[in-house]
Amino acid sequence: MEQAIEKARALIEAMEYIQNFKGKLVVIKLGGSILDDPQLRRNLLQDVVFMSTVGMRPILVHGGGKAITAAMNEAGLEAVWVQGRRYTDERTLTIAEHTLVNALNKPICQTLNEFGCNAMGLHSLSSCVVFAEPLRLENSDGRKLDVGLVGKVAEVNGELLTTLCQSGVIPVIAPVARSKTAGGKLNVNADSVAGHIAAAVQAEKLVVLSDTHGIRRQIDDPESWISSLSEAEIAEMIHNGTITTGMMPKVEACLTALDGGARKAHIIDGRIPHSLLLEIYTSKGIGTQITK
Repeated sequence: MEQAIEKARALIEAMEYIQNFKGKLVVIKLGGSILDDPQLRRNLLQDVVFMSTVGMRPILVHGGGKAITAAMNEAGLEAVWVQGRRYTDERTLTIAEHTLVNALNKPICQTLNEFGCNAMGLHSLSSCVVFAEPLRLENSDGRKLDVGLVGKVAEVNGELLTTLCQSGVIPVIAPVARSKTAGGKLNVNADSVAGHIAAAVQAEKLVVLSDTHGIRRQIDDPESWISSLSEAEIAEMIHNGTITTGMMPKVEACLTALDGGARKAHIIDGRIPHSLLLEIYTSKGIGTQITK
């Protein structure tokens, strides 16, 4: 009986959040172990289906770095990194696109459809909603660095995404973009894509799922995670070195979303069962919330 009462209490606590978020757009970026573990991914997607069922409008963005590296190794190619970006020539881009679309995007859509939702893959081999321009990098002495066919987001078709969500579709986006200036396609960082999409659709929330329990005050102490931070506090933590290279793309995506009009951003550990629902539908949350 006590267990049943606890379930009822949880539902009552969630009711207020369900009412507040009904009809609101939420961008969810999938990364880390979620993409590598089919069962973990399925469990997470079941939570996304719950969100859709109670009236939220989820948009999914996924990466796939580990899977791309594995596919490159299988093809006899070694990944080359330039300032944290994968050098991308034509062959690497072909492998990345095939992996992202066929090994990840399609199975995600299939799972959502199995759960009774209407999912649509949006990527460079179908309808594309993300457009990019070539990324230009320089080293410390000002010399230009060649990263190949790597891009940065230039434009997002937020109107199409909003229309799809309003019609009950769950968009699932892979981070290979159409090039606005050079023609062809460009490989884009998935965190960055998620941040720009959240800004373009004025999302209620951006939720970045990874293998870390939010932002920590002490990098090596998992118990030092911080429940809520402002943009100013984030800036200070970047300045003093608390936020370092591994967390930086996720934090930058959150700041991009907030600066573009998204209300809140969250970084949470997707390996924790129902972490997505716990962050959105409970008062305490489970990761780090970032606000203006």
